[in-house]
Order: sequence, then structure tokens, then C-alpha cells
Amino acid sequence: MHTLESPLLDPAVGYLIIFGIALLFALAGSHKLRNLALFTEVFAAYRVLPEPLARRSAWIIPAVELSLALALPWQACRPWALPAAVGLLIAYASGIALNIARGRRELDCGCGASGNRRAIAPWMVWRNLALALALGVAALPWLGRPLSGLDVLTVIGGLTAAAMLYAAIDRLLGDVAPMTIALMGRPS
Repeated sequence: MHTLESPLLDPAVGYLIIFGIALLFALAGSHKLRNLALFTEVFAAYRVLPEPLARRSAWIIPAVELSLALALPWQACRPWALPAAVGLLIAYASGIALNIARGRRELDCGCGASGNRRAIAPWMVWRNLALALALGVAALPWLGRPLSGLDVLTVIGGLTAAAMLYAAIDRLLGDVAPMTIALMGRPS
């Protein structure tokens, strides 16, 4: 009789996912805090909360992002940080999808650097769901082996490559494709 065992994630892959998304949350949270007034306007415009409540509570989002950025790398915090991060990413995807369904595609996504306005788009929903799925993979049980020096280099190299790929895709889908469509005279 063959028994199915739960899959075990290699710790190098697990740390690559965890550190990559922690870095993403750290950058996102710091961008929002740098211009909290602008982010408050962006958040209120989504109309997912009553406007007065959205304006009073907007600071919570970058605080949560920064808290998750600090908590995800620590094994003791992961039991609550992983589901919280997945939930936050799904909430982002839902807020964007809801406003696209409402026909409000002109809204600023709130995900760029301060002053870099970018309209919401369906690819942003898929991006956030893909990141949530990656965190779901990181929630699998990990192999109980210590990291070697080569593993550390693998994680650092993987983070570098993943960050460059993420930035390239983000730039392509968020800036280049909309400009190309506008130049061609097609509605986006």
C-alpha cells in the first residue's frame, strides 16, 4: 500500500519566496508612508469602505505591509504572517477587481512610487493572486535541512533575478503596454 506524504518545500525555495515578498511589502509600505496624504486619497477613491472610515484608517495598510515585511522572515511569526499576507494580497486583488467591474479603471492603483500614477488593470488582479499563491507554496512544510553557503548564494541570486523580472514585468504591463495602446489609438 502506497501512502501519500505531504510535499516538502526546499528551504532555499521557501526563503526565496518569503524574502521576495517581504521585500515587496517593505518597499510598498515605505512608498505609501512617504506620501500618506496621497495614499489616503487613493485608498478612499477605491470606495471599499465609507469615505470617512477609509480616510481615518488608510495608515493601517502601510503599517500592516511593514509589519508583514518584518514578520515573514521569522519562523516563529510565519504561522500568522503567511495567512495575513495572503489575505492582504487577496484583498488588494479584490479591491482592484471590484473597481474594474464597476467600470472605474481610471483609479490609481496605489502600488507605484509616490507621484507615479498608474491606472488599475486586470493584470494587477492576477499579479496579486500569483503572489498569494506563491505564499501558499511557502506555507507548505519545509525540508528539515540547514541552509548551506551555496543555498544562501542561491537565495540572494534568486532574489536579485526575481526582483529584476518583477520590475521588468511591472514596467512592461504598467507603463509600456498602456502607452503603446494609447499611441495606436485603441481604447485600453
